[in-house]
Amino acid sequence: MPRNDHGISTLNIILLVSVVLAALVAVLVIRQHHTASRPAAHGGPVLNGEQQAYLSSLAFDDLRMSAAANFLGDTVTFLNATVTNKGARSVRRLDVELNFVDILNQVVLRETAHPLANRATPLQPGETQPFRVAFEHMPVDWNQAPPTVKAVYVEF
Repeated sequence: MPRNDHGISTLNIILLVSVVLAALVAVLVIRQHHTASRPAAHGGPVLNGEQQAYLSSLAFDDLRMSAAANFLGDTVTFLNATVTNKGARSVRRLDVELNFVDILNQVVLRETAHPLANRATPLQPGETQPFRVAFEHMPVDWNQAPPTVKAVYVEF
């Protein structure tokens, strides 16, 4: 077996580099999985008193889950729902927290969605707007029910 100037074989160097790279990839995968599965607090802007009070004026109804295959043959899961502005202000921006649970009612996926992101005009008082959120990867222990939806940020 060929050896370098320090008496170490090329095969040993290749094995050592492979083990170090595999360990780095494993650490990155575990870290990414931990970050994705850990429930995260809403990291949006801070609400003032009026915004905080207005969150209860937003109602979410007609929550339905569906699934379809994408062009790669993978399953994409969709949440279809409506949001109604029951308050007296026009809403330009809305962030909602979606909590998916398992059969023990433990949160297995927490996502933030923006139901008004594709609207050119604000959601007017009394107006109802349908929205759809797509999920490419759902946890295997998800109970297949629609998530709980909670408004976490509103902008007028």
